Amino acid sequence: MDFELRQAREKLEREQRERMQRAKAKAERERRAKAEAARRQEALEASHRERRLDAARAQEEADQKMEEVVQLGKGVSFSHMFEALRYDGPGDKIKLPPSSFKELSEEGALDKGPMYFRLSKVRDTVPGATMEQDTEEATCSGVLEFTAREGSAELPLHVWNNLFQSDTPDVPLIEVKYVSLPKGTYAKLKPEGAGFSDLPNHRAVLETALRNHATLSENDIVVVNYGLLQYKLKVLELKPASSVSVLETDVEVDIEGSDSVLDNEENQHVLVPLAIGKVESSVVEEGKLRYYKFSVEESVSEKIASGRANIEVKIDTDASGGDTDIYVSRHPLVFPTQHRHEWSTHEMGSKVLILKPRDSNVVSGVYSIGVYGFKGTSKYQLSVAIKDVNSQRIGEHASASGSVDADSVLCKNCKRHIASRSAHLHEAYCMRHNVACPHDGCGVVLRKEAAADHVHCNKCGRAFQQREMEKHMKVFHEPLQCPCGVVLEKEDMVQHQSSTCPLRLIVCRFCGDTVHAGGEPVDARDRLRNMCEHESICGSRTAPCDSCGRSVMLKEMDIHLIAVHQKS
Repeated sequence: MDFELRQAREKLEREQRERMQRAKAKAERERRAKAEAARRQEALEASHRERRLDAARAQEEADQKMEEVVQLGKGVSFSHMFEALRYDGPGDKIKLPPSSFKELSEEGALDKGPMYFRLSKVRDTVPGATMEQDTEEATCSGVLEFTAREGSAELPLHVWNNLFQSDTPDVPLIEVKYVSLPKGTYAKLKPEGAGFSDLPNHRAVLETALRNHATLSENDIVVVNYGLLQYKLKVLELKPASSVSVLETDVEVDIEGSDSVLDNEENQHVLVPLAIGKVESSVVEEGKLRYYKFSVEESVSEKIASGRANIEVKIDTDASGGDTDIYVSRHPLVFPTQHRHEWSTHEMGSKVLILKPRDSNVVSGVYSIGVYGFKGTSKYQLSVAIKDVNSQRIGEHASASGSVDADSVLCKNCKRHIASRSAHLHEAYCMRHNVACPHDGCGVVLRKEAAADHVHCNKCGRAFQQREMEKHMKVFHEPLQCPCGVVLEKEDMVQHQSSTCPLRLIVCRFCGDTVHAGGEPVDARDRLRNMCEHESICGSRTAPCDSCGRSVMLKEMDIHLIAVHQKS
């Protein structure tokens, strides 16, 4: 009986303990659940609070950005993101979509004069992350037209290259903001390579290039084209701001010297100074040109113009298998080439070129020499000298004043007058050792062993040694293509590029710029005045007459002064 009571009591105590443990576990779970619910509620409230703060910060940044945009645009608010597209065109004027014109018109931007925009590259560093603006790669521009497709902006090469200097993303995105720019008063530029300062009136060349620009920004690269040559100048400093307008303003321009070393400029167009009487030694590779320049002073120009002295260009080439050619021009033709020059020589080995001025009134000035590597790598020594020609004239006069002896006969072989007492002996010797060239118009008498080396070109008829014929055919008779598309031989090409090529450079008589001549003018009167297409168009601009104030076309101004005001 006692055993059964003890078991019942133990069972009851065990059940009570289990109920107490379950009750404690339930209370602990409830406590943990309440704590987790409180933690979640606190985290939710913190998240909502952070979102409200982020929204407030974003709104504050948006308001600040909008205020900056309005301040930059002086009351005009325009800031959009576009996909950047490239188009071939000069200058820095971009194309925007038609919707931008409508928005700018509503903002009143059209009433504020020329429109300027600040362009900055936008990058996406992490997929899905907020896009960040790369403030280091930014530039300014004008606007050309509003014809781009919606969502895109078309950029000319100048703007594209300055905005995407390092790399171009797969989808280039830019932010375009309307800004108000002050008129520029000062600009400092620096050429990236040597040779720009060698251009005649290079400041005028730069001014012509900047006419296609509406703005300039510091660290921009400005590309200046001079014929087929291209020069890059970096904008170092601007005043009164880091970005300025260059429309309808006078800008003082300083051009710093280039840091490039001449020895490293073999592949560029650089003029190495060459003093008269000094020898310059160098090496030129096949197919390349080395350029030099020398000056003829006024003090010796009269002597050269009168024929009492000549300009002599001499080149001595080492006998190492290489060969060179010389091309010379007078400024403004700065860099003579195989197709465009005033004087040239194509003899093999060492050679001397005598420069005879085509216009005796224009002798002094700067001359350029191009040493062309025709074959192999050639070492040479180049010099320029002013040589007196008095002794040559005396010899010529003496030979011209000589008379033929009356007691002489004409040799049938060499066509020379020989004394009659030795005519038979001379003729027998001459027939045995000499032979006359049978080519029509030549008749030169040669030794029989040298006759085989005397050949004539079957195209132009000139006489050469056999070893010179290959070079002659390649230089003078190989078809050449002008950049304008015309295909001619060398001599015709030289004439074409100096007188009729539409891409030739001229100095306009009206604007003073160095520009492409263009084709023939449409107006027959302009053709009679020996004007080119550019001068015909440029001369059609009007200017007030200094005497009567009437607006007269520039190309008619001289006739107006004579006909109306009787001025010579």
